[in-house]
Amino acid sequence: MPSGPTLLPSAWDIPQIFRDRLGITSGRQRAMVHEGHLLLVLHAPPADDHSARGGRFFWRDPGGSWSAHSTGTPCRSLDAHLAEFERIVAELDERDPADENAIELHADITALAPLVRTTRNLHSALQHAREMLSEVEEIIVYRDRSNQIERMAELAYQDAQNTLGFTTALQAEAQATSGFQMARSAHRLNLLVAFFFPMATLSAIFGVNLKHGFETANDPFPFLGLIALSIASGFMLKSFISADLPSPNSESET
Repeated sequence: MPSGPTLLPSAWDIPQIFRDRLGITSGRQRAMVHEGHLLLVLHAPPADDHSARGGRFFWRDPGGSWSAHSTGTPCRSLDAHLAEFERIVAELDERDPADENAIELHADITALAPLVRTTRNLHSALQHAREMLSEVEEIIVYRDRSNQIERMAELAYQDAQNTLGFTTALQAEAQATSGFQMARSAHRLNLLVAFFFPMATLSAIFGVNLKHGFETANDPFPFLGLIALSIASGFMLKSFISADLPSPNSESET
């Protein structure tokens, strides 16, 4: 088949059925066994560009010798392939999602999703190889390592998801509390407006102006005193209305 030499080295003395079962690309991760030969078709760890996924091929002949070939990032052996995944999940495990904001958590989840799928399919392929070559003990070791890799990746993914959900719930609770306090303050202000509205309206219509003697006495000090009294009263009213409003610092601490 023309696509065979492009995916598998021509020097590999493998059954022709393996080459026939490969297409232009590596396809899904899987294990093939024929007459004691094992061919593992695996994927490299996901990169930033998830669409560009290189295939990695690991061939074990009936004598127990392994050979490796890659169409993407080079990889010398199946052990190095698993070690690369172990390093990635170990780095993710060292990160604390609680120290990240919502944007960083979303980026982590976006990056972890393809990693979880890749490790799950990796474990499935090695489990299939284990079932078909049950007498080969080294495949059991590889299978167990892939199982641990899959478990650590899933835990990191779930931890990031749970932390993002908890962060979202905290923010929603803080916004709900702030909205409730704002509604209470608005209600207080409406009560004050309703109380003084008739008085202000009637005074404006009938022009209620009392003669108090301050019109010409010590001008302009009575006017300045009135301005100062108005400002002080405004501060008192502001304190009364915003008495139950949470401060920005308290919201951030929440």
